[in-house]
Amino acid sequence: MRAPPGTHALHPGTLAPLPGPVAALIGLAALTVMAIPFLWPLVAQFDTMAHEGAHAIVASTVGFTDLGVTLDRDSDGMTTYWGFATGPRRVLTSFAGYLGPSAFGLFAAKLIETGHVIAVLWVAIILLVLLLFLIRKSFGIFSVPAAITLVAVVMHDGHAGFEEVIAYAMAWLLLLAGLRTAVAHGATAGDAFTLAAITPLSRRLWSLLWIAGALMAVVVGGKWLIMRS
Repeated sequence: MRAPPGTHALHPGTLAPLPGPVAALIGLAALTVMAIPFLWPLVAQFDTMAHEGAHAIVASTVGFTDLGVTLDRDSDGMTTYWGFATGPRRVLTSFAGYLGPSAFGLFAAKLIETGHVIAVLWVAIILLVLLLFLIRKSFGIFSVPAAITLVAVVMHDGHAGFEEVIAYAMAWLLLLAGLRTAVAHGATAGDAFTLAAITPLSRRLWSLLWIAGALMAVVVGGKWLIMRS
């Protein structure tokens, strides 16, 4: 793909990162979108996909089977799986959810920093398609295909510069939404109750770990996005 005017390819198949001020402006726009009441539900649905997707990835990795994901219209979600109810595998799976959006955002930021901007969109489509196979009867039957279609349209009809902006926006939204949700849900999160029930640690401590992880992801990911490599 030929680099758009004002950019240059680092290596074949890569694009130079956007200038720091432009990247920061996209981050500010993402933050503004999250602050607008009627737009936040759209971002929250995206955030929940990442949250439940993280549960599913970890559950599959540690050996759980019969995975299923439901996504509700109000951006609530649940991942079900079969296996032992307690133990390290359950702890890892339950803990992963609230760090999922931050982890995906951090991964996207690293791809962008290394010039693999368009790969962010490809990875998003692949992960969303995999999530679609796990969706059970719920609002996710509509929202996940809609998200796949949106990213596909951007890749098919958008020029490289527009794709680059969208990739930055996705990274920022994941990073910022992950932090906002971790703070908003705090110790009242369902996963916090689950973890407190199967470990000696309190709900508040688990929530603080999520917030600390999400905040660190924003700092590190933001640095990768804003500072040119």
